[in-house]
Amino acid sequence: MRNSSIMENNSNIALEAVMDVILSRKSVRKYTAEPLTEAEIETLLRAGMAAPSAKNIQPWSFIVVTDRETARKLVTKNVNRMYPEAPCLIVVCGDLNTTVKPHDAPKDSPAIERPNPNWMIDCSAAAENILLAAEAMGLGAVWTACWPYEDRYSVVKEVLGIPENVMPLAIIPVGHPAETPAPKDKWRPEKIHRGRW
Repeated sequence: MRNSSIMENNSNIALEAVMDVILSRKSVRKYTAEPLTEAEIETLLRAGMAAPSAKNIQPWSFIVVTDRETARKLVTKNVNRMYPEAPCLIVVCGDLNTTVKPHDAPKDSPAIERPNPNWMIDCSAAAENILLAAEAMGLGAVWTACWPYEDRYSVVKEVLGIPENVMPLAIIPVGHPAETPAPKDKWRPEKIHRGRW
């Protein structure tokens, strides 16, 4: 009986910690000059790569930008002025060459594979994991969109030398926060439908 009580208590503590990170996450757009360590960057990337992925295709790739000049080039032709302030930018990219068998194809069928329609969903899950990990680490981060805006992603592709078959979905500036915005309470019971709409 005591062991199950300890397990339940540990489970409650873990749930509380996870929910605290999720509900505390906020968009931070101002950072100190303190750089991120390689260990911190790796932790963020590990979190991204731990995201769920349809059929485990994992279409993501990540570009880590810590050079201020490169960050400035992204700003001059883009809309996000906080890039040079952040000590690290993580560009979440999807490989458009990944393919998937149609879901209704028999397992052993040599069915022709189709382009993976889930690349942006998988990469979005990876980006969210990075944002949550940043929050848990006491860092600040914000999602800035590249795709589907051609005027944004074309510049990012050009500046960062991204191949034709790879699409930058988002740039996540990350750093030690120089502001403390309050998390937004997004709980809306009226958005919940039970059983059917």
